[in-house]
Amino acid sequence: MVMSWASAFRLRQYVKASLWITPLFGLVLGVVLAELAVTADSSDWPPSGWRYSATTASGVLSSIVGSMVALLGFVVTIGVLVIQQATGTLSPRYMRLWYRDRLQKTVLATFTGTFAFAFSLLRSIESNSVPDLGVTLAGAAVAVSLLLLLIYLNRFTHNLRPVAIADLVGRMGEDVFEHGAVALGESAPHHGEAALRDGLVTVVRATGGGAVQALDSAGLAALAARHDCVFTVPHLIGDYVPRGAVLVEMHGGTSAPDHGRVTGLIALGPERTIEQDPAFALRVLVDIAIRALSPAVNDPTTAVQVLNHIESFLTRLGQVPLPGRYVLAGDDGRPRLVLRGRAWEDYLQLAVSEIRDYGATSVQVCRRLRALLDGLLDSLPPTQHPAVRAEMDLLRESVDRTFPDAARRAVAQTADSQGVGGSRIGR
Repeated sequence: MVMSWASAFRLRQYVKASLWITPLFGLVLGVVLAELAVTADSSDWPPSGWRYSATTASGVLSSIVGSMVALLGFVVTIGVLVIQQATGTLSPRYMRLWYRDRLQKTVLATFTGTFAFAFSLLRSIESNSVPDLGVTLAGAAVAVSLLLLLIYLNRFTHNLRPVAIADLVGRMGEDVFEHGAVALGESAPHHGEAALRDGLVTVVRATGGGAVQALDSAGLAALAARHDCVFTVPHLIGDYVPRGAVLVEMHGGTSAPDHGRVTGLIALGPERTIEQDPAFALRVLVDIAIRALSPAVNDPTTAVQVLNHIESFLTRLGQVPLPGRYVLAGDDGRPRLVLRGRAWEDYLQLAVSEIRDYGATSVQVCRRLRALLDGLLDSLPPTQHPAVRAEMDLLRESVDRTFPDAARRAVAQTADSQGVGGSRIGR
C-alpha cells in the first residue's frame, strides 16, 4: 500500500520532533564500530605504549559505560528545565521547534553510541586478548562527547534567552514565507472566480479532526487536472477542521476523484506547524511578548526586544502583495486549485493587537509600538498604509484611555525605537 502525502508528511514531522530515533542510530552504530575495531585490532598496532592490560581495559571501558549513562541523565535533566522555562516564561508553542534541534540529537546519539561501543568491547576482553584499538577509540569518543556537551551547554545557555529565541523564530518564519511565496507563484483570482461559477459542487469531508498542518498544492492541482475540475480549500493553513467538516470543495469535473486521495494530500494534526504557516511563527513571537507583559513576569523590555523581530518580520511580509486567494494552474494552464490566503491586515493585527492590549499600561511598549508602526509607514508601499494607520489610531485611543494625564500621555505617544531612551521619531 502506497503511503499518502499526508501520512508521509506526518511521519517526517514525527521523525524531526523525535528525541529517540537519532540516538537509536548512534546506539546501533556504536555496536557496529565496536565489532569493526575488534576485527581490525592486530599485533602490529597500536604501538606498545598504547597497549592495555585486561584489568586496565576493563576498568576504562566500565567507567566509560557508567559516565555515558550519567551524561545522558544530565542532558535529560537539562531538557526538563528547558520545558519548564519554555512553558512558564516563553511559549509552549516554542517546544515544537526545540524538539527538532539537531545539536541536541547529535549529543544524545554520541552518548548512546559511545555507551554501546564501550559496552560491546567489554565482552571481547580476555586475559590474553585485549581490544587495544577499541579502548583507544573509546577514549577518543569520550573526548568528543565532552566537547559536544560543552558546545551544547554553551549554545543553550545563550540561545534560551527570549531575544535569541525571537530571532530564531523570526528568521524561520521569514524563510517559510519566502519558500511559500515561490511555491504558490503568481495568483490569478479573476480566472479562479470564473471557474468556480461553473459546474456541480461536490464536497470532501474530513475523516478526522485536526489543524491543517500542510497541503500538497502541486498534487492537488495535478489531481484536479486529471479529473478536469477545480479544487477549493476553504481553510487556511493552521485552521482547526472538525471531523466531518468540509475539507475540500470540487467544482465541475468529468469524473469524481477518490475522496481518500484528496484527503491524503492535506495533512491534519493535533497542532499547527511552521512548515507552511509563517503566521505560526508570528504567533510564537507574540506569545513570548505577552508572556513577558503578564503581571507574573512584568518584563516590558523583553516585549520591546521581541517587537524588534516582529517589525523585521512585518517589513518582509509587507513588501509582497498578499491576495486573499491564490489560484494555481495545472499542467494544462487552466486554474485547478484555489487556496485561501492571509491578507497583510491579518498579519499586522496578529502582530500588534494583543501586545497593544497587554502592554497598554507600559510607556515603553507603547512608544516601541508607535515606532514600529512609523517604521512600517516609511518602509512599505502605500497600499499597506491604510491598515498601518488604522492600527496607529487604535494605539492612540488605547494610550488616551490608559494615561488621562496629558504629560504622561504625550510621553507614551512618542515613538521610540528602544521604548525608552532610544531615538525618537516624530510624525
